[in-house]
Amino acid sequence: MTPRNDAAGREPMPVDESVFSNALHEAAARCVRLSDEQVRALRRRRRGVAAGGGTILAVAALLLMTREGPSPTPVAPGSWARTLATRAGEKAAVTLADGSSVRLDGATRVRIVYSAGGRSARLLAGQAFFDVRHDPSRPFVVHAGGADARVLGTAFDLGMTRRQVSLAVYRGAVGFDPAGSPRGVVVPAGYRSNMRNGVPERPVRFDPSLPDWREGWIDTAGMRLDDLVEVLRREGDTRVVMPGEPLASMQVFGRFRTDRPQQLLRAIGAELGFRVVEEPDGITLKPMR
Repeated sequence: MTPRNDAAGREPMPVDESVFSNALHEAAARCVRLSDEQVRALRRRRRGVAAGGGTILAVAALLLMTREGPSPTPVAPGSWARTLATRAGEKAAVTLADGSSVRLDGATRVRIVYSAGGRSARLLAGQAFFDVRHDPSRPFVVHAGGADARVLGTAFDLGMTRRQVSLAVYRGAVGFDPAGSPRGVVVPAGYRSNMRNGVPERPVRFDPSLPDWREGWIDTAGMRLDDLVEVLRREGDTRVVMPGEPLASMQVFGRFRTDRPQQLLRAIGAELGFRVVEEPDGITLKPMR
């Protein structure tokens, strides 16, 4: 996973993860803001072990929120923000300073913003599982495309493709609203809903005990074929060209593993009437003649 400092925009350098991570955890445990000299000392330690390999995850920046408020690099008085990102084929788990956690699928970007009056995240791309610590005084809102998910403390999954935002609730309940409007639906634990064109669907049951994308599975539940291709492209191993019509709008039903996209698409193609063709720019789906 690739953390980014929004001010500097630099990629992290290779480090010995245990050394730098331990130092950051110590700072977080003290709940104090690092001085300039402490920051420089950590950087010197990091350069000293750079030859050891490994890459630091974005967890570090999130652990440095202070008990009183902003992090060492606030974007505005009383506020704090970071962008988390994974590349295709990567997954990452991040623990936030308040005890909440986020798990990112491949090719996913999430912007986290904390302030004195609230907590928010913006799902910019991909899919993420949020486990939110209960705090009635600071509700947690996730913005994704044209949808808002509002919670106090719960566990839920939120995914975004070009055409829809999908929500599945594993604990508690989530208000699933069109962006900027409270006229949505409340999705309880064990239910899921999709939002297309600003309209949430009626929540339907699902089995939260079954494995999901975190274990390499997907329950398509009527997903469009082009949305499925977008999800498969997050795996990173195989490039799949986005299909056009009439294939794009075909609906796919069933539970599938996502770690073998070619086999999955061939099986679906046998039912829906398309073939999988390997070309120089990746896998292409073509209607059967």
